[in-house]
Amino acid sequence: MTEKNHCPVCGGKLAPGTTTFTVDHGKGVVVVRHVPANVCDQCGESWIDDTVSGQLEQLVKEAQSKQLQFEVIDMAA
Repeated sequence: MTEKNHCPVCGGKLAPGTTTFTVDHGKGVVVVRHVPANVCDQCGESWIDDTVSGQLEQLVKEAQSKQLQFEVIDMAA
């Protein structure tokens, strides 16, 4: 097993799963549910890859443009 498959925090095994991503961008909060991630089977820490991070960045920019104080987005939908 490569180092890429181990959690950098505790050394546990990473497996595909989902997480919730939350960001406070100053004028509001954006919560994105069901975000694809590698999740540690030992400590529960989640790791999001670069492609998904780019998608999250775009979702946050779109939410900021709506000027809402709070928005929940579901990536599974």
